[in-house]
Amino acid sequence: MLNTSAAPSSSPAATAAFGHAEGVTNDEFRAAMSRLAAGVVLVTAQEPPLDPDDPLAPGGEDVGMTATAFLSVSLDPPLALVSLREGSRMDDLLAEQPLWAVSVLAESQRHIAGRFAMKGRISDRLLFEDIACVRGEVSGAPLVGDALATLELRTEQRVPAGDHTLVVGRVLTARLPSAEGGPLMYFKGRYRQLG
Repeated sequence: MLNTSAAPSSSPAATAAFGHAEGVTNDEFRAAMSRLAAGVVLVTAQEPPLDPDDPLAPGGEDVGMTATAFLSVSLDPPLALVSLREGSRMDDLLAEQPLWAVSVLAESQRHIAGRFAMKGRISDRLLFEDIACVRGEVSGAPLVGDALATLELRTEQRVPAGDHTLVVGRVLTARLPSAEGGPLMYFKGRYRQLG
């Protein structure tokens, strides 16, 4: 039997009406994905010194960003990935700096997630100022002292994916600093707690 229903046109006007050639708008996609509960992490890295050969040159700054698109990829070898907005400060930094870290935030650390998710925020140095952190033994990146878990990673692969970059890293260290509290979750555009 022949299907005689009209197919959506691929003209620019039709694409604008549907949002994308695939027929889903940004708002529809965002709303659908907001129903997927996700854990919240703080991704951190340390910028290299401006001039590593000059002992008087200023050292690199710590950089951090909140992410919900972080997941394990492989057990053998241990790999995880984070999705970064293309051209973001963290994306640019991890294109040059292969070592980075992740702190899995607890439900009591909502303020940290909010602070590092702000648009037009102040310098990262000030954002880290009153957060209890330790330095990663391999990456040198800040790790939240009482996070549920911390990982240090070395980038193995960068995969362009639309307007984001998927950064796959080999896990070099994995620690459990705090056994207290539940995870901080993100669901329907808000930070949440389990239960």
